[in-house]
Amino acid sequence: MKFFSLSTLIALCAAALLVLTSPLHAADEPKDDFKFNTRVREVVAASRAKSSQGKTAMLEEFEKGARALMKEFPKRPEPFAMLIEVAENSEPDKARKLLAEVIKGSSGEIKEAAEGMFKKLDAIGKPLALKFKATDGREVDIAKMQGKVVLVDFWATWCGPCVAELPNLKASYDKFHGKGFEIIGISFDKDLEKLKKFTEEKKMAWVQYCDAKSWEGKYAAEFGINGLPTMWLVDKKGNLRHLDARDGLAEKIEKLIAEK
Repeated sequence: MKFFSLSTLIALCAAALLVLTSPLHAADEPKDDFKFNTRVREVVAASRAKSSQGKTAMLEEFEKGARALMKEFPKRPEPFAMLIEVAENSEPDKARKLLAEVIKGSSGEIKEAAEGMFKKLDAIGKPLALKFKATDGREVDIAKMQGKVVLVDFWATWCGPCVAELPNLKASYDKFHGKGFEIIGISFDKDLEKLKKFTEEKKMAWVQYCDAKSWEGKYAAEFGINGLPTMWLVDKKGNLRHLDARDGLAEKIEKLIAEK
C-alpha cells in the first residue's frame, strides 16, 4: 500500500489513533495511558501537518513520531504497530527492514502481524494459489487464468471504503476486461444472500468467493489480510505483482497488460 492517496494516508493516521489510544496493558496506570495517548495525538497531528508536502513527508513524520514514542515509552507495544503502518506504505526493501525490526523487538499479535506481512512481501513475484467454487457455482482457479491480468479484491458489503471503491473497480473492469483483465472478489461477508443481492444490484459482473466466516475465513488467515479493502494484482504469468493495487489501479493494470 505504498501508493496511498494523500486523503487515504490521513485517514490511516486517524485510524491508527483510534487503535493506538486503546490501553493494551491493564498494569498501566491511567495517568500513564493519558500521557501516552496525548503523545500519540501529537504524532498524528504532526504527520497531518505535513500534508502540504505530500505523502512521503507525512510518512516520514509518522515514523519519526513512532520512534520517539519507542524511546519515551519503551514498555509500550503500540509504537511497533505504528512501524507496521509505515512498512505497509513503504517500498519492499524498507518494509522488510522495518518488519524485521518489529519482529525482533515485539511479541504477541503485533509480532504475528509483522511476520504475516513479511510473508506477503516474500510472495511478490511468485505464483498465487487461489482455487475455489464461486457463489454463483463457477469453478475458479487462478492458475488457469494465465494470459490475463487479475485483480484479487478482498472486500465486504459492510465496508464503507470498499463500497466507495466500486465505481473505480467497475470503470477499470469496463475499460480493460476486453483486453484481458479479470476481477476476483473475496468477500468477508457473513450473509451470503445479502452479498448476492448487493452484487446483483450493483451489477458486479465478476466472480465472488465467500465462506461466510468474515475474519475467520480461509483466505483471511492464509493471506494475512488485516484490513479492507485490500487489492492484489496478478500478472499474465500468474505471479503476484502488487499488494497495493488500490491507488493508481488503472495505471497498474495498463502496465501489466502491456507486458509480453
